[in-house]
Amino acid sequence: MSKNELLSGMNDKQSEAVLNTEGPLLIMAGAGSGKTRVLTHRIAYLIQDKQVLPWNILAITFTNKAAREMKERVVNLLGPSGNEVWVSTFHALCVRILRRNIDKLGYDKAFTIAGTSEQQTLVKNILKDLNYDPKTYNPRSILSAISNAKNDLQTPAEFIAKNETAGNPFIKVIGEVYDRYQKELHRNQSVDFDDLIMMTIQLFEQAPEVLQYYQDKFKYIHVDEYQDTNEAQYQLVHMLGERYENVCVVGDADQSIYGWRGANMNNILDFQDDYPSAHVTLLEQNYRSTKTILDAANAVIKNNEERKDKNLWTENAVGEKITYYRAQSENDESRFVVTNIKSEMEQNNYSYGDFAVLYRTNAQSRVIEETLLKSNIPYTIVGGHKFYDRKEIQDILAYLTLLANPSDSISLQRIINEPKRGIGAASVEKLINFANDNGWSVFEACQNIELNNEIGSRARNAIDNFGAVMTDLQSKGAQLSVTELTNAILEKTGYLATLKASKTLESKARIENIEEFLSVTKQFDDSHQDAEDGESLVDFLSDLSLVSAQDDIAENTPEVTLMTLHAAKGLEFPVVFMIGMEDNIFPLSKAMGESKELEEERRLAYVGITRAQKKLYLTNTFSRMLYGRRQNNPASQFIEEISPELIDAVNSNGQATTMEGPKTPFDSSNGRRARFANSSPYQAPTSHHIGGPKQTGANKQSWVVGDKVSHKAWGIGTVVKVEGSGENTELDIAFPEPTGIKRLLAAFAPINKQ
Repeated sequence: MSKNELLSGMNDKQSEAVLNTEGPLLIMAGAGSGKTRVLTHRIAYLIQDKQVLPWNILAITFTNKAAREMKERVVNLLGPSGNEVWVSTFHALCVRILRRNIDKLGYDKAFTIAGTSEQQTLVKNILKDLNYDPKTYNPRSILSAISNAKNDLQTPAEFIAKNETAGNPFIKVIGEVYDRYQKELHRNQSVDFDDLIMMTIQLFEQAPEVLQYYQDKFKYIHVDEYQDTNEAQYQLVHMLGERYENVCVVGDADQSIYGWRGANMNNILDFQDDYPSAHVTLLEQNYRSTKTILDAANAVIKNNEERKDKNLWTENAVGEKITYYRAQSENDESRFVVTNIKSEMEQNNYSYGDFAVLYRTNAQSRVIEETLLKSNIPYTIVGGHKFYDRKEIQDILAYLTLLANPSDSISLQRIINEPKRGIGAASVEKLINFANDNGWSVFEACQNIELNNEIGSRARNAIDNFGAVMTDLQSKGAQLSVTELTNAILEKTGYLATLKASKTLESKARIENIEEFLSVTKQFDDSHQDAEDGESLVDFLSDLSLVSAQDDIAENTPEVTLMTLHAAKGLEFPVVFMIGMEDNIFPLSKAMGESKELEEERRLAYVGITRAQKKLYLTNTFSRMLYGRRQNNPASQFIEEISPELIDAVNSNGQATTMEGPKTPFDSSNGRRARFANSSPYQAPTSHHIGGPKQTGANKQSWVVGDKVSHKAWGIGTVVKVEGSGENTELDIAFPEPTGIKRLLAAFAPINKQ
């Protein structure tokens, strides 16, 4: 591909960023400005026109999904040579470096990465050993504090020294636990997620020759989403780029929304202080959203003081105005969302996958979930790896982890009695003491259990059998693929046989989940056929440990996407609903009086608004039940920051309401005018007829128990319960198995009365 072809279709600023290859470069890229295209074309230009070797280029981003997309684009531009470019997340990069060099820090190269469950178990055990009550000292809070310390590159000794005069007993406990926690991880030849970056930096400091090797290897470094880097990530980039200073960072300070987990927006704002010779390019042309949506986003973000001035613009159409609805309740708000999803689909030929519902906190998803379910609308929730959190999957992963790293006593304790072998908690405790007394790992203690007379003969025999099975699997493991090894575990441990013997619905579901897990291992094996013996299993476990929430987002799925505003970062949808736009919810109440936190909340609003391509809806309520109490909040100040000319306010009947002037007194909380607080006086909801959505007619019927209905997918059903009236009518309908009883909203369900 020629230089002209690489630059084809780019605006002047994008081309400038691609062609500026030598020395530090800061690309301030607004939302939807084509930054991924710029990065990938810059990499291609370096290789094709500047004759840079592909393996001398590093590109770092934050999610596996973004890394895969970037790698695919590079390969599409360059062909097979693009595979030689290192494109990865921060953590995946560090895993690769540590796999080659962690022995210099006293760890085995086959170290395992402790997951959230293992971390919590370890902290609970440490609290117990230190005689601290886990109810008083919450393990999750302690782990969060340890994570923050590691992101700030504080060792246990440094954390304790820094806080020894704090006088806070909880801080003292954190220091004690952190110290024991690291020692236990080391003893288990394990690291946690935050260790990956911190230990890579320690490696570079303690082994300068390793740092020099990677500095020479990565002559050109690209970092995406630089505004989201924390202290550890910042130091890693600085160390790698110090030799050549060909460091290109891309980001947008206006989208810095992770301060609560250690991200430091000043890393991007101060880039020119770190690299005085840096060239700066602003990407301000947006290719994603309409003019109306961008004008709203700009109107909100300009109220932040801690930012570098830029103004997104677009050549796209003006587009529709933003629709604003103030509902009576959270149920009314959710029905409004459902009505307009159906309306947009009918009028604009959208599919369910074109819609996203964004909210500030996970707790807000419950009501919208219930409404979508009752309306027979498919949806997916982003966040959390529910599949990998399931017990049977965690068990199989623990078996695999123990085979990869026999020192991992946390994994061993999980599965030594799974399936049941008659090895109780007391026997496990004696086994651990036996291991400690002899300086062995717990696995080695299992292999030598015949030397222990303190454990009863039945449990001792069971431990001996367990050790023998695992030793046999370990000896064969190097010659087996991950799929073959998993099947061997399922057979030889009796795990699968135990589930099959149970013959319950639960065990059947677990077997199906294990079968799905085998499809994951098969995909991995197919893509790693050239891996050396013994490396595949370690690589497989590393890959799974690095999965992030956004990796669960399937492309082009016919489901409405529900997610928090934080999870929406980097995504885009034709139609976006931002619900719960109320002060004390968004922005959060704790941010209302803190300018720094309020500015981060405002950046989050900016991120949410710029996810919308064609149409944006903003909703809130007069009254909302949340966290077990009824709340009455004024409209979010972020709505007030948008010009009324950009907004169509509607009432419950879909009729326009005036946006002229305030209709309530000054809000006593901050003295500002609550301009939208009463802009749409509530009327009993008959139908949210925005743009004329087609009604099913079911809500206009009179319903009694025993009525027959027809549903296209579920067949003929019988009404077994009726609640509410009009648009609020809910029907419990019994359909033939396997569908069973479904609760549906009569106003939206695709049913006909027989």
